[in-house]
Amino acid sequence: MDLMKSLKIAASGLGAQSHRMRIISENIANADSISNVKNGDPYRRKVSTFQQVYDQEIGAELVKHGRVKMDTSDFGKRLEPGHPGADDKGYIKTPNVNGMVEAMDMREAQRSYEANLNVITSARKMLSKTLEILRV
Repeated sequence: MDLMKSLKIAASGLGAQSHRMRIISENIANADSISNVKNGDPYRRKVSTFQQVYDQEIGAELVKHGRVKMDTSDFGKRLEPGHPGADDKGYIKTPNVNGMVEAMDMREAQRSYEANLNVITSARKMLSKTLEILRV
């Protein structure tokens, strides 16, 4: 496979995983965000998606981040009768963000990012060695 093609494919993977990590970070940062409006909805977890894009210049499929979707799972509930966002029974809705799931997603995204970075590093070393050989 052409080394420049490998670099572009890995770079597209870096961009997609970087975007995914930003979405996961936003979820973690808002894991405790609740509404102060009576019966209001709290923060809703976001899910990053990917899409496959054909690059005619290099003749290969690249990955890009797709639309960010909202997780439609149910909100949690917590009893806090004095809270301004509580319903008539004293419950407030809590975000549908699970810290353990987000931590696992973040680790997976980091590993994918590192794998793409290793491809770029290896390709750069091979290109450097090739240029070194050609100079002699």
